[in-house]
Amino acid sequence: MARISIAEGAKVLLQQLNQAGFAAYAVGGCVRDSLLGQTPKDWDICTSALPEQIMEVFSALHCIPTGLAYGTITVRYEGESYEVTTFRKELGYSDSRHPDGVRFLSSLREDLARRDFTINAMAADSHGQVTDCFGGRADLEQGLIRCVGEARERFAEDALRMLRALRFAARLGFSIEETTAAAIHERKESLLRVAPERLRKEISGLLCGKAAAELLDRFSDVIFLLIPELRDSKDFCQFNYHHALDVWQHSLLTLTSIPATEPLRLAALLHDVGKPSCFHFDKYLVGHFYGHAKLSCAYAQRILRRLRYDNDTIDRVCTLIRCHDTPLMPRPKEGGSKEKTLRRLLGKLGQEQLLQLIELKRADRLGKGNVAPAEVDQQIAEIREILQDILQKELCVRQDQLALSGRDLMELGMPPGPEMGRLLRQMLEGVIEGNLPNERAVLVEFAQKQLVELRKH
Repeated sequence: MARISIAEGAKVLLQQLNQAGFAAYAVGGCVRDSLLGQTPKDWDICTSALPEQIMEVFSALHCIPTGLAYGTITVRYEGESYEVTTFRKELGYSDSRHPDGVRFLSSLREDLARRDFTINAMAADSHGQVTDCFGGRADLEQGLIRCVGEARERFAEDALRMLRALRFAARLGFSIEETTAAAIHERKESLLRVAPERLRKEISGLLCGKAAAELLDRFSDVIFLLIPELRDSKDFCQFNYHHALDVWQHSLLTLTSIPATEPLRLAALLHDVGKPSCFHFDKYLVGHFYGHAKLSCAYAQRILRRLRYDNDTIDRVCTLIRCHDTPLMPRPKEGGSKEKTLRRLLGKLGQEQLLQLIELKRADRLGKGNVAPAEVDQQIAEIREILQDILQKELCVRQDQLALSGRDLMELGMPPGPEMGRLLRQMLEGVIEGNLPNERAVLVEFAQKQLVELRKH
């Protein structure tokens, strides 16, 4: 039989419950992750002890009745929190989200039977001995997400489990077992009854999984239900030699090609959501999407607000989408300085946001489906090298880095207002272009000349 290593804190709590005469097990994700060779983030415990008995056993520790009605007590031990929950069975789910009530049990097997997926329905005692009643280990070995018992019943109890199945599959690189997958397609409409905050967490977890694109494509009907603005992108041919893929497949390949962080993955998924609404043919029957970055930004803002993302995330994602068509280097026909182009972008976006934009631009190009990755990476490497040089030399890219400030201009006799703003922008542009050195004496002289001209008018 399988055995795992129990974290010391969890082992102490399990042993204290056992010594008080109660059955107790580490359960769920900590057992799953341990069997996968990963370090669990949290250790949850299930026990035959009732909530009042749990608090009595751990009376010397700090106990928080976080879910007393559902049998859950949070126990603090040596700076860590452990959720300790009485064996239980849920009594119906009228709203497809929350149990109408619970009945406390004395059987571990019955407790495991109520859980969502077989890989989460395993428990381990204080010695690390694993109890697996529903084939969780076999599904781990085969890379399968399978519901415990009847999939339709599990999803009727809590509709969010459907998105959890996708998240686990994306994170672990697993497949979703056929009957479980069929039940997701069949019962997806019940996800519309789930609170947006709960949907948001699962969507972000899904997007950041290593197999996210594959799951999004296979379960596009689920994603389009929750984000209907994406539906038109599926099979939408771009009719442009720059793109070998339709808008949906391009977005998925872009997502696959970008680091797995929430703002980047959201930006990759939504960066072209406005394209179908902007499409038109030119006289040569080549497709174009003029203005799609701005429209995609507006759509993304609406989507992210609907899903209750925080304002900072919305701002970051929408800035990336709005700027994703902005050249990082001058176009060959236009000429110009690569350094100056990056300095302007750095001043506009800041270092962190510009680095994220570079990642999105790289992924967007790879997402076209007809470019050589080596060529893209060579160009991106050049951009990063120029940016690093700008940062190391601490070159002026913003008005607050000018050797002359607005306060200085006021002391020279210029009142605050639009003219001062224009003069500061003019000086910054001169510094970036190399027409003005960022030196106080030179900028004072330049400003005085401009003031003279202003007074003439």
